[in-house]
Amino acid sequence: MRLIERGGEYCRVADPGWVDPLDRVYSRERGGRWNPPGSFGVVYLNSSIPLARAQMRAKLGRRGIEPEDLLSASAPVLIDVRVPSGEYVDVVTAGGIRALALPASYPRDAAGHFVSHADCQPIGVRARRDGHPGIACRPAVDKAPPGSEELAYFGRRRLSLLKRRRFEDWY
Repeated sequence: MRLIERGGEYCRVADPGWVDPLDRVYSRERGGRWNPPGSFGVVYLNSSIPLARAQMRAKLGRRGIEPEDLLSASAPVLIDVRVPSGEYVDVVTAGGIRALALPASYPRDAAGHFVSHADCQPIGVRARRDGHPGIACRPAVDKAPPGSEELAYFGRRRLSLLKRRRFEDWY
C-alpha cells in the first residue's frame, strides 16, 4: 500500500434527523465500499461541496427523486468536519492504485463499471488492521468534479464537527 498525506476540512451529506451525523454504527452494520457489513465503522466524506452535490444526486436518482423535489425540512444537510492529518491509503494516484492491484481506470473497471465493493472491502480491512486512519480515493460517482476525492475515515480519533448547513445553503 502506498500512503498519501491528507487531513483538513471535508464534508458529509447527512439526514437532518441524525442525532450524530458522524456516528459510525450504521456503516458498521451495513458496510460500504471500504468496509464489509458487521466489521468496523467508517465515516464517508467528500472533499468538496460540488462532489457532495454529485453524491446526493446519484443517491436520489437511484430512487427516482430530483433534489428540487425535496422539502427543505427533510432535505439532506451538509456537515463540515475537520479530519486529523495523517498518512491515508492512496487510491488517488496511479501509483497508489497500481500498488493495490486495482484497475488503472479506478473507480471503473476495464468494462466501464464501477469497481465492486467486494473488491475494495479487503483493502479497507487491511488498511485498518495496519493502523491507517482511512483511505483517500477517487470518487465512485457519476459526474464527479475533476480532481475531487472521497475520504473513508476509520481512524480512532473523533472527527471535529465544524458546521451544519441547511440544504438551501449548500445545494
